[in-house]
Amino acid sequence: MGNRDTRVRGIAARAGGWSARHRWAAVGIWVLFVVLAMGLGSAAGTVELKDSDQLSGETGRAAAIAEEAGIDEPAGETVLVQGRDAGVKATSTEFRAAVDAVMKAVEGTGKVTDVTSPYDTDTISKDGRSALVQFDMRGDAETAGERVEPVLKAVEGVQKDHGSVLIEEIGGASMNKTFDDAFGDDFKQAEYSAVPVALGILLVAFGALVAALVPVLLAITAIVATMGLMMIVSHIQPMDDTSSSVMLLVGLAVGVDYCLFYLRREREERAAGRDPETALRIAAATSGRAIIVSGVTVCVAMAGMLFTGIATFKAMGLASLMVVAVAMVGSVTVLPAVLSLLGTRVEKGRIPFLHPDKRRKANGGAGNGRSGDNGSRFWTSVLRVVLAKPAISLVVAAGALLAIAAPALGMKTQNLTLDQEFGDSLPIVKTYERVNEAFPGGSDPAEVVVKAADINSAEVKSAIADFREQAVSSGASRGPVDVKVHDAQNVAFVYVPLVGGSNLDKAEKSLEIIRDEVRPATFGKVDGVEAPVTGQVAGSKDFNDQLVSAVAPVFAFVVVFAFLLMLLSFRSLTIAITSIVLNLLSVGAAYGILVAVFQHGWGASLVGAEGVGAIITWLPLFLFVILFGLSMDYHVFVVSRIREARMRGLTTRDAIQHGVVTTAGVITSAAVIMVAVFAIFGTLSMQSMKQMGVGLAAAVLIDATIIRGVLLPAVMALLGERNWYFPKWLNRLPDLSHDESPEAVSSPPPPAVEGERVRV
Repeated sequence: MGNRDTRVRGIAARAGGWSARHRWAAVGIWVLFVVLAMGLGSAAGTVELKDSDQLSGETGRAAAIAEEAGIDEPAGETVLVQGRDAGVKATSTEFRAAVDAVMKAVEGTGKVTDVTSPYDTDTISKDGRSALVQFDMRGDAETAGERVEPVLKAVEGVQKDHGSVLIEEIGGASMNKTFDDAFGDDFKQAEYSAVPVALGILLVAFGALVAALVPVLLAITAIVATMGLMMIVSHIQPMDDTSSSVMLLVGLAVGVDYCLFYLRREREERAAGRDPETALRIAAATSGRAIIVSGVTVCVAMAGMLFTGIATFKAMGLASLMVVAVAMVGSVTVLPAVLSLLGTRVEKGRIPFLHPDKRRKANGGAGNGRSGDNGSRFWTSVLRVVLAKPAISLVVAAGALLAIAAPALGMKTQNLTLDQEFGDSLPIVKTYERVNEAFPGGSDPAEVVVKAADINSAEVKSAIADFREQAVSSGASRGPVDVKVHDAQNVAFVYVPLVGGSNLDKAEKSLEIIRDEVRPATFGKVDGVEAPVTGQVAGSKDFNDQLVSAVAPVFAFVVVFAFLLMLLSFRSLTIAITSIVLNLLSVGAAYGILVAVFQHGWGASLVGAEGVGAIITWLPLFLFVILFGLSMDYHVFVVSRIREARMRGLTTRDAIQHGVVTTAGVITSAAVIMVAVFAIFGTLSMQSMKQMGVGLAAAVLIDATIIRGVLLPAVMALLGERNWYFPKWLNRLPDLSHDESPEAVSSPPPPAVEGERVRV
């Protein structure tokens, strides 16, 4: 079995004991830490990720060239003028009048520059029914969406006066404004509603207002402190809005979970007859220790994102790691102080029929007061079947999850195009589709950033001309290929509409021709010229390529370190191996659900989604890291309770029964909170957010039910005493095993001090 030393030792027990004895000091230090972190962070300010930081490969180099040259590309806008029937062509009088009216209207706003006529730039479709009026927004491209409203209204005014043609605007500024109007509040609402949802579920779980508020308040303070720390750290690793949103989600999930596990154990011990001081001490030595092991494991998983080499992932990983660490420290330091201060007042604000005491009476006094062995009738019934037929249970449950995971073998990842991301929910999507149909690739052209010692030299000018001609003759583009030269900076931008348009598979083939054939045959012949190709299609491909190269190191890092932590924490080779296998099965099942729903469209309507043929590029690796970390939460707490019971002398089978049933209630509550919070993001209109929300919610649900309630007990029952196998040659490894104090079965033991044995 390993180490049977039951002395109260270790960081968690010492921290909990000190906190309980110095209650006001512990609370004061925590409040001071939160205030200082936020204050120093606000004073330091946030360094935002730049485009050149976020992008990789050629796209990153292209952004860097523009930044080094001090060129801020303006937000480009396009107005589509299209005949409503085949008879209305670009050569007709009414069509020309509409084009002239559009140009005059947008120029009259004073918000635009470089307005070009389709008759000058040859941006007229092959069938002659469509033409593009193009211009740039004045000022910073990132804030152009805030200034585009007058331009949109001017274009709408022209449409009213020219009914024979369709006049619609699309571009970076107009799309940003549309998204902000449609989904800006949506995101905020989702983030803000997460806290009330968590509080509501905790009220049901605890049946008392004060007990429900404690986890939420600790999670919120941990999130606030981490916000301040993120601002400080951003001067080393720049941050973005995505990392803040992920931090909030992860912080709320683990912050509430850790408090929930600690508080439920303390309450459980009091219900078993312990005095508050003893109950708190046992909770510190058991749940507190499990929180540290779980927290370190989650931090290791989050650190895996740092190995991607992608700035956005590194920011998300660092933010998530920090909030988990802060929540973990708060749970084992200030939480014991708060519980010690509250004492039995933690049960204040009882809600009729929801408090455990009321439920026990309603069930005729079910429960014997011994750590809640009868705490869950449902899981007791499930465990009875699983432990009676562990082999059959293992085959059925594992077979079901492997079947669910099977679609993941055909997973396809890509950055979603506008129509994939939003479907028909926004009018601008229809405009996007019409532009792409009339001018394939015109709405998202590839962009070649040409840098030379002298951009106006004869050689470079000839190379640009040859490139424009070969881009079309090679079949990669149907034109027109536009060029914008910045003489002072010796940089030129060449815009190439790719054949394939919004179909990324076809567009990537066109991109490949541009990069591998046309560019070497033109710019490649001029010494000293750089010509990286960027744009949406190029960005998607480069991002995908870098993620693929990062999968192996991230996977290896997370799995190996999680394995080592479980091995050192439980002193069992078997537990470490089964932990990794079960977590991988959980992640695989989540992948399978994602592919089935969002790639193939099976049952997509049930979650308000649609099959878009692909999974957003960043999601698989993100899900792996997040789920692997969060899954360890449940696993550590269940296995800790099983090990604790086994150390008390129970047989392995009885220890499994005890461990699963006594943790079932708290894990169910924690899982319901996570599923509810993640499901909120599944209600957003963006397909990428739906994918993230559904993937996380499904994985947590599978993990808390099939994995922890069926597979884990079935595997452990089959292994029996081999669960605790730890080869002698591994004894040289550091001992990080738990400090669980065996549950007192007679009179409560006296308060323990450092090094004192807890008598049974």
